[in-house]
Amino acid sequence: MTPVRAASDISLSTADTSIVVVVLAISVLALAMGFVFRRQVLVTSTGTQSMQEIGAAVQEGASAYLGRQFKTLGVFAVVAFLLLLVLPADDMTIRVGRSVAFLFGAAFSASIGYLGMNLATAANMRVAEAARHGDRDAGMRIAFRTGGTVGMATVGLGLLGAALVVLVYQGDAPKVLEGFGFGAALLAMFMRVGGGIFTKAADVGADLVGKVEAGIPEDDPRNAATIADNVGDNVGDCAGMAADLFESYAVTLVAALILGTAALGANGGLTFPLIIPAIGALTAILGVFITKARADESGLSAINRGFYLSAGVAAVASVVAALVFLPRSADGLRDQISILGDPVVVDLNPAVRSAAAVVVGIVLAAFILWLTGHFTGTESKPTKDVARTSLTGPATVVLSGIGLGLESAVYTAVTIAAAVFLLFTLGGGSLILSLFFVALAGCGLLTTVGVIVAMDTFGPVSDNAQGIAEMSGDVDGEGAQILTELDAVGNTTKAITKGIAIATAVLAATALFGSYFDAIQQTIGTALGENGDLLQSFLVFDPRALVGVLIGGAVVFLFSGLAINAVTRAAGAIVFEVRRQFRERPGIMDYTEKPDYARVVDICTKDSLRELATPGLLAVFAPIAVGFGLGVGALAGYLAGAIGTGVLMAVFLANSGGSWDNAKKIVEDGAHGGKGSDAHAATVIGDTIGDPFKDTAGPAINPLIKVMNLVALLIAPAIVGLTYGDGANDMVRWLIAIVAALVIVAAVTVSKRRDIAIGGAPKGAEVLSDR
Repeated sequence: MTPVRAASDISLSTADTSIVVVVLAISVLALAMGFVFRRQVLVTSTGTQSMQEIGAAVQEGASAYLGRQFKTLGVFAVVAFLLLLVLPADDMTIRVGRSVAFLFGAAFSASIGYLGMNLATAANMRVAEAARHGDRDAGMRIAFRTGGTVGMATVGLGLLGAALVVLVYQGDAPKVLEGFGFGAALLAMFMRVGGGIFTKAADVGADLVGKVEAGIPEDDPRNAATIADNVGDNVGDCAGMAADLFESYAVTLVAALILGTAALGANGGLTFPLIIPAIGALTAILGVFITKARADESGLSAINRGFYLSAGVAAVASVVAALVFLPRSADGLRDQISILGDPVVVDLNPAVRSAAAVVVGIVLAAFILWLTGHFTGTESKPTKDVARTSLTGPATVVLSGIGLGLESAVYTAVTIAAAVFLLFTLGGGSLILSLFFVALAGCGLLTTVGVIVAMDTFGPVSDNAQGIAEMSGDVDGEGAQILTELDAVGNTTKAITKGIAIATAVLAATALFGSYFDAIQQTIGTALGENGDLLQSFLVFDPRALVGVLIGGAVVFLFSGLAINAVTRAAGAIVFEVRRQFRERPGIMDYTEKPDYARVVDICTKDSLRELATPGLLAVFAPIAVGFGLGVGALAGYLAGAIGTGVLMAVFLANSGGSWDNAKKIVEDGAHGGKGSDAHAATVIGDTIGDPFKDTAGPAINPLIKVMNLVALLIAPAIVGLTYGDGANDMVRWLIAIVAALVIVAAVTVSKRRDIAIGGAPKGAEVLSDR
């Protein structure tokens, strides 16, 4: 068998070193622009005294939650750091580097999440103040540049970490960066799950008691859950989504560098995957600057225009970069792009085909943006149809939203599948080159990530601004209408960016899947030679692979169920607490008493942190149990099943939830009877069901499938070593699998034993409408 060239044989030339240094400079520029955008936000007026008081309460609650969450996650980080030191690597230098990179990846992910939360809670009152003076453009600019700050931090820190590792470790950089990606993904998953539970427990609790039972507006200050609801928007959507997109950025870079060194070696394999995101950082700055609504257009049109223009510039620049920095001939690459040692003779132009792969990723982002907007936008027919079903009650609202989610998942999955197949075709018959093109498409899609983060953060900032305005009572007339418009735009941008985040996750996971295959191939080529049984286990009709596929799909279902049940339990506690306050403090309803907002924030914090452990343990230990118990072929099937099921489930949950949310907005804007009507109550029920769909379980699937792929990538050499060759030891292998399975069983059992309403209903906790 002809061995694949090892990445450690590759070193940076003088020209390559210069490229990496330029990328480092661009990463610093992106971070500097983030500070510029941040300063532009903070110099604006903070509003009236009551606005500032409410904003300060939201900021205090969000900071307290994230502080407690980071302390909890510190334990997981220490354990993961030590485990990475134990896992096999070429030498101790790589082991230590990988573990240290893990800490940096986790720290960067946490920092971006905290930055997103901190600035968003400072910007919300400023947007409300701009609207109070009738300045829609200023309000939109503040909200979008808040997101632009986080977007610049995302691309800047991602590029900084990857470029520094490449500069220091050169050919060994991909192995070290596995730790960087794992740290970013693990922290993002925990922040997504914990933040999602917090925000939706508060949101569902506030809606069910406030809107449905007490008949008061959404952000009425008499509702004790309103502050917690606004806090949740920031720890879930701002902190969680920022960390999610950062880990997608980091993980895609990791996969591209691993596959780039395997496919192209020293011919751009270590540098080109850095050049494309660097271009994206520059075009993101452009996108944030040019996003400004004209007098006669909606805010959404302006944001979409900024996205499409920056994406177009990124596509052109990426094509030029590919033609300049990559070889025009495959000569000298054939030993590196062979499949398991069998030579593949391909007549291709790597530069042109790599450029095409990047463009495919950028076009995919643009198409997913349109497709998600079509199914979830307030102006689209599918969402209007869901709103119209409110005339026949909540059951039909729920059914229509589920149907929309199921249908939209098919179109999104087929679109992504078509893109992946096109990328495979570009590979000209070489599997490793095709997988590299998938990673490059992911890099292309992520050239838009700076603008995507800005779009996503725009949503919770505008939502919080409207909440602060309503709670303070200081904004009415034209100002209230401006905030309603910005909130509707933000609602749509949040749904759109969830769709793009899902596509990013799938491409990143597919590229990581290829990296897992490359890790197995490296082990086979350098240590074991031909092994027919091992190779057969990768075939889909082998029972081991099929069992893996089934288990991988089942884990996605279990993970989603755990997340939704966690919201149900936590929301139950909020419902009982808000009812208790209404009952025991009758002065709340006539404004003579203030609700205890802090009590609800504290309940959300404790419950969300308690609930996030089980999904996290499932994500880490399930691939360990499958891999060591059933082998690398079964683990490959497991990853395939998780990716396939994950994309369908994530899109279904996100788009169903988004359609229910915007259907409610349509009714609240006056359609089908408007606020207070039976149709409004029906859409509120649909929205409360959709909340954990779109903001907890659905988004958390993105980091889930990448965490599982990274775990598989890290443990693959150990599995092969314990299964085949001189180091085979079935007893140790099965012991590891059994321990991992027992951890999962214990965690799920503990979770299921918790009462659906956290200890049951307190004595006398009757429904308000029955009093």
